[in-house]
Amino acid sequence: MRLACGGVTEIHDLTALQLAAAVRSRELSPVEIVDHYVARIDRLDARVGAYATVTADLAREQARRAEQAITSGAAAGPSGELPPLYGVPVPIKDLNLVKGVPTLFGSAVYEGFIAPLDDSVVERLRAAGTIMIGKTNAPEFGLPCYTETDVAPPARTPWDPPRSAGGSGGGAAAAVPAGLPPAAQGSDGAGSIRIPASVCGLVGIKPSRGRVSGGPIAPDLAGLATSGPIARDVADAAALLDAMAHSMPGDLSYAPPPELPFAEYARRDPGRLRIGRTADPVVPGTEVHPEVLAAYEAASRLLESLGHEVVDLPRVYDPAIVADFETLYYAYATVQPVDPSMEGKLRPLTAWLRERGRAVAAPDLLRAMSSLQYAARAGLAATAEYDAVLMPTVTAPPVPVGWFEEGDDPAETFRRMERFTPFAALANVTGQPAVSLPLHWTTDGLPIGVMLAGRYGEEGLLISLSAQLERAVGGFWGARRPAVW
Repeated sequence: MRLACGGVTEIHDLTALQLAAAVRSRELSPVEIVDHYVARIDRLDARVGAYATVTADLAREQARRAEQAITSGAAAGPSGELPPLYGVPVPIKDLNLVKGVPTLFGSAVYEGFIAPLDDSVVERLRAAGTIMIGKTNAPEFGLPCYTETDVAPPARTPWDPPRSAGGSGGGAAAAVPAGLPPAAQGSDGAGSIRIPASVCGLVGIKPSRGRVSGGPIAPDLAGLATSGPIARDVADAAALLDAMAHSMPGDLSYAPPPELPFAEYARRDPGRLRIGRTADPVVPGTEVHPEVLAAYEAASRLLESLGHEVVDLPRVYDPAIVADFETLYYAYATVQPVDPSMEGKLRPLTAWLRERGRAVAAPDLLRAMSSLQYAARAGLAATAEYDAVLMPTVTAPPVPVGWFEEGDDPAETFRRMERFTPFAALANVTGQPAVSLPLHWTTDGLPIGVMLAGRYGEEGLLISLSAQLERAVGGFWGARRPAVW
């Protein structure tokens, strides 16, 4: 299908919002869109390992129903308008439940499992008009920051397929720049949206704690994890966040509602802001790659050129919090139910993490959680005068597939994970929103993201600032496209 839409010639060149506009104007039908993406997945997914399950028949049926509803007028709401993302394919991460669809959680332990119900975020995306085209690849139980499993091919960054797409949202982040959906749902418990967004050249937003419910099954616990959007541009990410945002009875956290829809913030000027910055990786022994520091410095200069005040921060977090976070992480690894008879099917890192988690005594867990909450309160107080805090997203450019597991030693794998991702988990501990933006590219074409963390509940300001940066560079990708495009 070729289009004459502002110079765009193929369906996958359109953003999610452009696709929705084309459906509303009847320039494209949901069936055409789904057929196009299914064909691309069939042809190209083997190169990037984006999908754990492709639901082509389900997507086509949803598209046919959507098309019939447009024709009959049943799709329009009380205002006469279609839902904002009507007819747009948005895959779901394979850590989230979609009723009647296989859910593997990245693990051979769950082969054959069919989800009995939808996660509430899936219901919200369906209500926004999206079409579920498949489940994106995720590592076992979402624990690693790379996506290599025993049930699907490794997820690879489309910008250089021998390199990892990151994790745990590696499949979602590999899919979008390969043109296999226009945008994707992700989830983030220690950077799992922002890490793959960085290494795949995408916008990834971790919302404030309580902005997107994990219900009805997943527990809040310490409030580390939340769903959020992965997209090529800020406007799509904001629109997806509007669709995802909701709470459920029984949620332990509740984010205050924004004054405006997040999509509106993508069109607003942020005003002159005061921005703190730090490249202190917190994790002892961590080195930050020169290209990452170059991205950080370039982003600082860009912010200053837009009239913002950029200020170096003193050390905010003591490295002692790393041990407390490790204790919490080990305990989290035990939450996913595993039949004892199936423990032998777990990957070595998962088994190692769960063994340590089972050894964590309740008083030790409570002390670690208390220490982390104290550190979060102190850190947020120390940065309260800043509208945003600039940091690297990860410490290095995309690494080769297999790099984290070199040597077949789970302890070394975990150390490499910590040193690759020391910045991202801070926002999960504090609950504040954070976004990774693809503002830098190496000379050999590898994307490197920078991260902005905002005040709790103020995703709107982060979105306005991100959109301003996007406009300033003429679009994050410019003329770049990965070879698979």
